[in-house]
Amino acid sequence: MLEKIKQTAQFLKSRVDDMPRIAIILGTGLGDLVDHIEDKQYIPYTEIPNFPVSTVEGHSGNFIFGTLGGKRVMAMQGRFHYYEGYDMKQVTFPVRVMKALGVETLFVSNAAGGMNKDFVVGDVMVITDHINLFPENPLRGKNYNELGPRFPAMTEPYSKRIIALADGIAAEQNIRLMHGVYVGTPGPTFETPAEYEYFRIIGGDAVGMSTVPEVIVAKHADMEVFGVSVITDLGGKDITEVPSHEEVQKAAIVAQPKVVAIIKELVARI
Repeated sequence: MLEKIKQTAQFLKSRVDDMPRIAIILGTGLGDLVDHIEDKQYIPYTEIPNFPVSTVEGHSGNFIFGTLGGKRVMAMQGRFHYYEGYDMKQVTFPVRVMKALGVETLFVSNAAGGMNKDFVVGDVMVITDHINLFPENPLRGKNYNELGPRFPAMTEPYSKRIIALADGIAAEQNIRLMHGVYVGTPGPTFETPAEYEYFRIIGGDAVGMSTVPEVIVAKHADMEVFGVSVITDLGGKDITEVPSHEEVQKAAIVAQPKVVAIIKELVARI
């Protein structure tokens, strides 16, 4: 594993002159942030040694390097999911490579189903905490001290400092910004009404099929993390609409300008 991380990092260093300290993982329907990155350099996943290739519609499969908000950034255009058949080491491998490249701050975004009764479709939710319901932890197995401690603390998985900055930006730009707990599940099925109610009862505000593994590994690597969910559908016993991937993508696209505005300004200020 260490050798693969080193090999992949060395390949990217050979292709990119000015390596960023900030990385962004873009989720379903949130790819428009790429349009705001200047001086872009695309590296397809298919060219990167040891990288999986995303199989999900709406995930393009490129590593992008450039400038956003006056800062150098790298962005993953397409992530890897447990439900695609990858193991947790593969899902989180890009985060390991980011750390090896010198990344200190990670932004993650996703599309999520809302069960908080105050949410509406199109809301943007800052992730304040998460509940891990994946059947496997990405840190299971041999721990490499070079990558992080055996038992990393998760008392602040999402940076309170950056959340406070995001709240200020949202107020300045008159953006309705919600806060909540993200529940990470393996997928690929959308949740049953009873499952939505269960997730709400145990403390969840939104549910999705990604993000949690990457954040665990990022914290293991001592990165500062900021996460945001776009509420693309609602669930619960009183919700009759049937969600679909196409509807999720449409709702995420509508919410994109708000997410782009917040993340772009955050990158400029951190």
